Amino acid sequence: MINVLLIPTVVFNLNELDDLIIMNLELESKRSLKRILGNLDLSKLAKRDQTVFTRRLDEKFPQLFALLFEIYGQRYDFFYYLQSVIQTLVDAYAKRSRKLKAKDQARLNDPHWYQHENMLGMACYVDLFAGDLKGLKDKIPYLVETGVTYLHLMPLYDSPKGDSDGGYAVSNYRQVNATLGNNKDLESLSNALAEAGISLVLDFVFNHTSDEHPWALAAKAGDRDYGEYYYMFDDKHIPDQYEQHLREIFPQIRRGNFSWDADCNKWVWTTFNNFQWDLNYSNPAVFNAITDEMLYLANLGCEALRLDALAFIWKEIGTNCENQDKAHKLIQAFNSCLQIAAPAVVFKSEAIVHPDEVLKYIDKDECQLSYNPLLMALIWNTLATRNTHLLTESMHKSFAISPDCAWVNYVRCHDDIGWTFDDAVAENLGVNGQDHRQFLNQFYTGRFEGTFATGVAFGENPSNGDCRVCGSLASLAGLEQGLNSHNDTLIEHSIARILMMHSIILSIGGIPLVYSGDELALLNDYSYEQDDSKKHDGRWVHRIPVTDDVIELSKTLNTPQHKVTSGLQQRIAIRKQHNVFGQAGTRILNCDNPTVFTYERYTDEGKKLIAICSFSEHDQSLSSTYLGLDNGEIWQDLLSDLIKTPAPETLKLKPYQVMWFTQQS
Repeated sequence: MINVLLIPTVVFNLNELDDLIIMNLELESKRSLKRILGNLDLSKLAKRDQTVFTRRLDEKFPQLFALLFEIYGQRYDFFYYLQSVIQTLVDAYAKRSRKLKAKDQARLNDPHWYQHENMLGMACYVDLFAGDLKGLKDKIPYLVETGVTYLHLMPLYDSPKGDSDGGYAVSNYRQVNATLGNNKDLESLSNALAEAGISLVLDFVFNHTSDEHPWALAAKAGDRDYGEYYYMFDDKHIPDQYEQHLREIFPQIRRGNFSWDADCNKWVWTTFNNFQWDLNYSNPAVFNAITDEMLYLANLGCEALRLDALAFIWKEIGTNCENQDKAHKLIQAFNSCLQIAAPAVVFKSEAIVHPDEVLKYIDKDECQLSYNPLLMALIWNTLATRNTHLLTESMHKSFAISPDCAWVNYVRCHDDIGWTFDDAVAENLGVNGQDHRQFLNQFYTGRFEGTFATGVAFGENPSNGDCRVCGSLASLAGLEQGLNSHNDTLIEHSIARILMMHSIILSIGGIPLVYSGDELALLNDYSYEQDDSKKHDGRWVHRIPVTDDVIELSKTLNTPQHKVTSGLQQRIAIRKQHNVFGQAGTRILNCDNPTVFTYERYTDEGKKLIAICSFSEHDQSLSSTYLGLDNGEIWQDLLSDLIKTPAPETLKLKPYQVMWFTQQS
């Protein structure tokens, strides 16, 4: 911000002053761009690339300038770092392949490509899914057969041996973990995925590095410049001031957010684990360095970057250091850099925070895609309670986002389940948020009488008993208990739950994301308990190898695995055939049956779909009139071919049944 604006003999009110500051920013932006262009080295760019680059720079620079000025404008060296980052964009664009530059233009011509009904995501660990990158390339036919068009690979970068937080402690962004292959293998995979019509999604772990990253090693060795890449303190005086307002992320592992490093004799900010050092974004050198790493990943051919732990990237003493305004400004600045040098790439937000805060990250100029943790958590909540009121009211409040953006809807992922619903919405329904979370934790960790779930507590806080929940989708949905007890009814109910949950993410609007192994109904894997580097982290219970044997089991008729796989394939195929599942609006409906969740999809051309989802293990009924199905038209259920005539009637639902009604043409 500009602290002092000296205009002699003239008095301005605050609004006029704001206008003058904006005008000065516009003027300084133009001046700065002119100076930068005069010193920019474009020699590595062909003439046509120079034209394209400078046109994009001219378009996006004012926004980038304003963002970086707000974050770093008070520094004497602001222009130096500004000029430096623009040269970084030039150098990255020069290294971008001709194919990727063509993809840039294709995505600019179709900016809502991620809203298409053909989209189906899958997330996986390379080693668990295929052994290594070459093995993953060999499994592309399986991905195509499943219908995958978006493949998110969990972190595959060089990381510390042993515990590396599942790869989220990055030691080198530009080097593939040797256990998975090498950089050429990754480039080969990227090209093969593109040829198969599958968008590659990579993790952008930008809140922290591992303590083995070259920057961290230099900081440990006493390099002052790299020491300023992190938050390092000689004593606890300042850390203790921060700590007063911070929450603990992994209290079962260690307490507090700072770790003592004996190599450099300093306290280091480590939000997650002591080997994950938080980066100091108040230093513009960090922004520039991370921009360079980001563009390297973009040039590998990925089309989306998942922003890991984005809520934590800006620290402000006296706050909880989450969701700060400058965190948003930083992400917008990174996005502007992409729009100049690699516009085919979009951001995916990983904000597992209060629903109101999640929404703030979703914008075409910030994160075009976002995980939908609220929908995920409330699907599981509703399975436990058999009551859809909290789900319905929460979706009324929080589902609508910019038409330029899209949710990434999921049922399970590599991480734990946290109950991130809005306590105010719950309270309006007579639900105490804290007590309800305790119930859900008990229910999904097998501690509640009558539960169908088999899960594992994670991050259990010894101070208050709070925790999150881990477990594979199939085990949490009851299949493990059903198989262990040889109870056919429990098995059939668990299969129906799995298909119902996936039906919601396939139809409610956005990119449906399947976690690898869920399509095969894999059960919890407890072998992690025998591994010293994993046994403290219950999330490994649902990080399960996908072997050829389990794929074959999914093809064996009458097995639970086959029923899940074939049922899911049916729903995926239907989704891809109807554009009402793609670029269309969503309206959450109220229902006269509290166990049933309903919503409508609608296109600009007038096509409609009404989804009806039962969360009960008992037969249910509801009024067709209440849902607007008695409007004089004939409706057909895409999942059962049931025909609904214009006459009012009572719809009958079997346990966990889903109906997708469309108007019959």
